[in-house]
Amino acid sequence: MNSLPHQQQRVLSGMRPTGALHLGHYHGVLKNWLKLQHEYQCYFFVADWHALTTHYDEVQMLEEHVWDMVIDWLAAGVNPGSATLFIQSQVPEHAELHLLLSMMTPLGWLERVPSYKDQQEKLKEKDLATYGFLGYPLLQSADILIYRAGMVPVGEDQVAHVELTREVARRFNHLYGREPGFEAKAEEAITKMGKKNAKLYNQLRKKYQEQGDESALETARALLNDQQNIALGDKERLFGFLEGGGRVILPEPEALLTPASKMPGLDGQKMSKSYKNTIALREDPKDIDQKLRTMPTDPARVRKTDPGDPAKCPVWSLHQVYTSDEVRLEVSEGCRAGSIGCLDCKRPLIEAVLTELEPIRERAREYEKDRGLVRNIIHEGSDKARDVARQTLEEVRAAMGLSYE
Repeated sequence: MNSLPHQQQRVLSGMRPTGALHLGHYHGVLKNWLKLQHEYQCYFFVADWHALTTHYDEVQMLEEHVWDMVIDWLAAGVNPGSATLFIQSQVPEHAELHLLLSMMTPLGWLERVPSYKDQQEKLKEKDLATYGFLGYPLLQSADILIYRAGMVPVGEDQVAHVELTREVARRFNHLYGREPGFEAKAEEAITKMGKKNAKLYNQLRKKYQEQGDESALETARALLNDQQNIALGDKERLFGFLEGGGRVILPEPEALLTPASKMPGLDGQKMSKSYKNTIALREDPKDIDQKLRTMPTDPARVRKTDPGDPAKCPVWSLHQVYTSDEVRLEVSEGCRAGSIGCLDCKRPLIEAVLTELEPIRERAREYEKDRGLVRNIIHEGSDKARDVARQTLEEVRAAMGLSYE
């Protein structure tokens, strides 16, 4: 269950810096960010430390990749006025929380993360027998928990990472949430709610703890979220007291499932730099035109008059993303009847891709001319993120007996 106070509800998401982004990133991640930034309090970060977990020996282009990726974010429409953009390594609190969490996280939890063995299989040419690679899922947990993020947008293959974060938060709260005099402090906090709300809170708490009534739990959480007269620390105690545990210092996040990207590459496989089948967001229009014109098609179509099967053609997969039902019907019928050539099929697709990318390219040119603006956006975002991270870390240190005042 997510016990996060309403005013602390946040979305946290990051991307590894791999250089200029392509259409797969745009349709798989950025379009979702553009929607989320207007609905939630969003923190989007460049995961440069995560890049080092698998590419620690390839740092020559890291800085360039970071700035290229940020420019693509901005050009795609990620708005620094609506979301906080920052670089992971510029908020060192991530690293300290990672270290502190590592003291209480069982080794077996990290070894059983599905991507641990999967990545080792996929990247056999790399030496991934490192402490950093083993611990990167816990660094991801620290990324999330340092902001007390309520939701993390992930695909189905990343749900296990969010579940690990929930387990880590649960274990941390169990170990350190039982502060001395917890129940007395919780009882005192209840009185600050006012007689009517205090009575309702106690009734709902009893109903949940004695009868397991989930609706009573949700109602009580909503009641707490609406309280304006009690401090955050007291709210954390009351959320924990409600569920029969200790103070909720690190709330458990929820996975916000995102639809799988439907963006195929130029060869029909998933669009990926490793497959060399991508179209970059800032790619020259002439190069895009050439790439799409020379895309492979149904091998059965040797001559224009040969009937084809759209299901066997990579171009058809791109039509599913970019063209209207009317256009798809027209090219599908023409292909099957052998009445149109493959280039005729590609023309509306080329036009649609170029139309989508033109405004992104235009905005990118402005940011490329003013790198100082890009750096200021990131520095301001990093400062803002660090203010939030410091608050969490202060509470974590105090809970672990590390606050020496």
